[in-house]
Amino acid sequence: MPSMRTATLHGLRERARDDLAGLSPAYFGMAMATGIVSLSAHMQAWTWLASALFWLNACLYAGLWCLLLARIAWHPGAVRADLLDHLRAPGFFTTVAATGVVGTQCLLIADSLRWAIALWCLALVLWLLLTYSIFTMLVVKEEKPPLDRGINGGWLLAVVATQAVAVLGTLIATRIPQPYRLELNFFALSMWLWGGMLYIWMMSLIFYRYTFFRFSPADLSPPYWINMGAMAISTLAGSQLILNAPHAPFLESLLPFIKGFTVFYWATGSWWIPMLIVLAVWRHGVKRFPLRYDPLYWGAVFPIGMYSACTLRLYEAMALPFLDRIPPVFLVLALCAWALAFAGLAMDLRARVRVPPCASRA
Repeated sequence: MPSMRTATLHGLRERARDDLAGLSPAYFGMAMATGIVSLSAHMQAWTWLASALFWLNACLYAGLWCLLLARIAWHPGAVRADLLDHLRAPGFFTTVAATGVVGTQCLLIADSLRWAIALWCLALVLWLLLTYSIFTMLVVKEEKPPLDRGINGGWLLAVVATQAVAVLGTLIATRIPQPYRLELNFFALSMWLWGGMLYIWMMSLIFYRYTFFRFSPADLSPPYWINMGAMAISTLAGSQLILNAPHAPFLESLLPFIKGFTVFYWATGSWWIPMLIVLAVWRHGVKRFPLRYDPLYWGAVFPIGMYSACTLRLYEAMALPFLDRIPPVFLVLALCAWALAFAGLAMDLRARVRVPPCASRA
């Protein structure tokens, strides 16, 4: 009996080690999704839910780092291959976005400026390393895929990561004295503008791929929801810059520009919502593409929660009371989507740890 138990545990360890080799670089999307649902709940005074999801997300974030570091240690070749892959490499930007989201939770929910600053510094270092390493490697590699096989909505995670650094920076700026407040607001503004430029570049290629290449149901993977999510987090960053204007004179001089672009981002994100719903119906309803758990679905939960949060902050920043009914609706939708994704994860883990018949006979 002990030998059978030992063999079973050994088999599970080997299976876990093998599974790490194929772990999606975008798995930090789970922390992004959990964090933004928590933050949106906090902004709408769902205190108990925000607090519960904050502590859960702290555990998820720490666990994901353990898995990533174990994968780097045990499967460095797989990590390097992902960094050179046009479709998988952008998934690493979820580490930056998740770090920014958890840092924002620490500041707003746990009221910890020290942890927020530490995580903002980590997010900034990760952003610098990943931005210049990933794009350099994708540019200089000799063999490259054609456009229709080399780009999807996941590329916009680079935009989300950039804006996550900007959002946390604007929030930290409200808690620190001058002159650091002025400098941090300027840096956040620069990141916000760069994120917008990056979206325009990438979205042009993605939309071109949408309309001029063959498009199958398998091509419509969950990361395409980031089309909307990137605009939602850009709206959140812009709205926070508007709110910070009284403490940064240069922002006041730019207010018409910032307000115009913030509404532009929100309108673009809003346009994507019906389009993505129609494409999802086409994928699963018309083409009968099977709906099963995929870690990439966390990338679809995040934009829904972010749309709730950014609309509420836009309403506050620009005094638009007619928007006040949207955030609660999208918070409920985000919570439902999060629950479905979490249930899918639980069932997937249960299937993976189930002892195979051969092990029980050993």
